Amino acid sequence: MTTLPVRSEPDAAEAALPASGPAPAGRSIAAAIALLAVAIGIQVVRDRRYPESSEGLDPFLYVQSGPMVTRIALSYTAMTADLDWIRAVQHYGGDHLSNRAKKYDLLYPLLDRATTLDPRFTVAYRFGAIFLAEPYPGGAGRPDLAIALLEKGIAAQPDKWEYYQDIGFVYYWQLHDYKTAAGWFQRGGSVPGGPWWLRTMAAVTLARGGDRATSRELWRQIQQAADNDFLRDQAQLRLTQLDAMDQIDQLQAVVNRYRAATGRLPDSWLALVRAGKLVLRDQAPVDPSGSPYRLNPETGTVTLSPASRLHPLPTEPPGAAAAS
Repeated sequence: MTTLPVRSEPDAAEAALPASGPAPAGRSIAAAIALLAVAIGIQVVRDRRYPESSEGLDPFLYVQSGPMVTRIALSYTAMTADLDWIRAVQHYGGDHLSNRAKKYDLLYPLLDRATTLDPRFTVAYRFGAIFLAEPYPGGAGRPDLAIALLEKGIAAQPDKWEYYQDIGFVYYWQLHDYKTAAGWFQRGGSVPGGPWWLRTMAAVTLARGGDRATSRELWRQIQQAADNDFLRDQAQLRLTQLDAMDQIDQLQAVVNRYRAATGRLPDSWLALVRAGKLVLRDQAPVDPSGSPYRLNPETGTVTLSPASRLHPLPTEPPGAAAAS
């Protein structure tokens, strides 16, 4: 089971709570902080109980300006940032798992506000970027906002090589802009303390960006360098998806050979078995997660099952499989 990402390191913006109760002159401030926390808590309950009634921006997110919230939060900015991060995770999870139309309206505003409250909030930058860049409907489908969020992190911590790596990967995986991706990998590898393999991957990306072999190597490096279970699980999922894409190509080649030999499309996996083109242990070949592949008898197309844990597969530029 994947553990929800939490802070893994102390942040410079973390403010110590008062050792004693507030002075009489500060009671109104404490009350304001308490009311802010209660309002956020009420909204979380509301989001769970009445999800379909949400239209556009959340009515309780009146203050979207990070600097304004910073002034309201006073010395409790780290705590308020944590609350915004929790809400962002709940908002993403609620839309991701919901059967209704997915909007992810609040995702970037909450992440932007949380990272303004705490500019060194590494978890919010890195995992928030994953939620934003993930293709719709699995995520917000906004790689541009993911890049903007990570660039904000670099402005706060220029020596954080992981942010350069993450931006490079958004350009590589989501935008298929391999020249720009290589530039970010090179920059990350040149940061003091940055890993040598980022500079190596920059050269490889320029030479043959987009092929599955390069994609595999990138995800393996991320898996090995990950400092938490969430990133490791993401890398493993991507590697397994690449395995499934290889299997689909192999099965599609079998279907194409059957069509070339018989002049017709197979109406089932059994037709391929009877023709001696395929050997099966079960009624259908299964993907690495155990879900059966689908064969469309009208088009002869092999696809992943929508019920598969690996669905949807990432898009690839033409020729990616052949290059690998």
